[in-house]
Amino acid sequence: MAACLRLRSCLAPHLRRAPPSRICRPRADCPVAPIRGYARGPAGLSSALLRTDGFVGGLWVSAAATFPVHDPASGAELGLVADCGVPEARAAVRAAYEAFCSWRGVSAKERSSLLRKWYDLMIQNKDDLAKIITAESGKPLKEAQGEILYSANFLEWFSEEARRVYGDIISTPTKERRAFVLKQPLGVAAVITPWNFPSAMITRKVGAALAAGCTVVVKPAEDTPFSALALAELANQAGIPPGVYNVIPCSQKKAKEVGEALCTDPLVSKISFTGSTATGKVLLHHAANSVKRVSMELGGHAPFIVFDSANVDQAVAGAMASKFRNSGQTCVCSNRFLVQSGIHDSFVKKFAEAIETNLHVGNGFEERTTQGPLINAKAVEKVEKHVHDAISKGATVVTGGKRHHVGKNFFEPTLLSNVTRDMLCSQEETFGPVAPVIKFNTEEEAVAIANAADVGLAGYFYSQDPAQIWRVAEQLEVGMVGVNEGLISSVECPFGGVKQSGLGREGSKYGIDEYLELKYVCFGGL
Repeated sequence: MAACLRLRSCLAPHLRRAPPSRICRPRADCPVAPIRGYARGPAGLSSALLRTDGFVGGLWVSAAATFPVHDPASGAELGLVADCGVPEARAAVRAAYEAFCSWRGVSAKERSSLLRKWYDLMIQNKDDLAKIITAESGKPLKEAQGEILYSANFLEWFSEEARRVYGDIISTPTKERRAFVLKQPLGVAAVITPWNFPSAMITRKVGAALAAGCTVVVKPAEDTPFSALALAELANQAGIPPGVYNVIPCSQKKAKEVGEALCTDPLVSKISFTGSTATGKVLLHHAANSVKRVSMELGGHAPFIVFDSANVDQAVAGAMASKFRNSGQTCVCSNRFLVQSGIHDSFVKKFAEAIETNLHVGNGFEERTTQGPLINAKAVEKVEKHVHDAISKGATVVTGGKRHHVGKNFFEPTLLSNVTRDMLCSQEETFGPVAPVIKFNTEEEAVAIANAADVGLAGYFYSQDPAQIWRVAEQLEVGMVGVNEGLISSVECPFGGVKQSGLGREGSKYGIDEYLELKYVCFGGL
């Protein structure tokens, strides 16, 4: 746990919270560029929530440079956002460190109350927050609305868990001693989040951290900074004290150096990251030098197994939900469909019919849309590469298979059959709307294929055989299993993986433990 020292800074802990109705300027001795404050944004987005500056120590602070954020559906520029670098990251960490000295002493009841107020404001502004998600990520509006409720629920959950951090009394072998265990907050947590759930991935981490008594510095993904900044505006309105929640947006060009700065800063006690396994390994390396606590939710390669005993209609419904949510851009999306030979043809036929009937590609703001764009051109290129590789090695395109005419970042929902294990889509996470189907014969074969990956986040299977259900659920090398269910995420349940899919768990009663440390106290001479 970080020791609280008196630090001199232009971002001191006694700064007043920025009034939500205006931009608060930093003191004259703080060298920052002119403040912009709000983005104009496209029509329909809340100007009160569409902030463009970093949020540090309770102040909206600009940087010397900016970077553009684009709507992935149309390519239109949504606004120019402060491009924070290492100096801004260091300032944010210092602000969080100073705030920790007082925040850790705030009663659990008061922390709970503030988190609840933040939750209430999210619910009051849920429609505007959802529109921001759709604008910057392309996610269909109905899915964005679902994410906001999911996101807000983490604040509600951890507002309740804040008052349930218990220690222990331990019986000692001698009567003149007493032993007990305290749980205390770690300190400053650096939170690095992805673009595919730009709101929920923040509250799942930050809710737990603040409930435990930690303070945070959030570095959101460069594609989707507006959601993190909107949350800062609402946190400010909720009365979260200055320095407790800080946001430093930055461009892709500066992301590496800012990430390194956060992971190596001696005032940071905890790193929490959601993103690719490759990036996670880099951050782990940086954090290792100062032996920081880390939580990592990294890549997945989820198997979706359909056994002969399965109800085919239920399996197809589960496959649709698991595969095509957010156009296949979630870490727990099914990436490999393993279907037993006796049911294979029926499943493929019904799956194709469901895709062609129920999925509609378009702009996320259009009511009929179920499939929005991929996040950027690079994502489309990867999907296209996987499909072309599979076709070149003998796979059959059942439906889809190419870019969609709606726009350059759109790809048709695609179903491939005759897929083999040597194809890229069987070996790598596609992160797009492609469902490759591999035929298998025995349960042992399916489990072996599923467990062959070096990652293990989520796995799914459909079966009506009770004995098989127990066997497979226990044998799958993943952190989360969906049995006859395609959607498994819930604030009440632990989220995380095994192998190279990460370290630690988020959400649930276990999530707050990632931001606490144990202290054993031996009281003698009694």
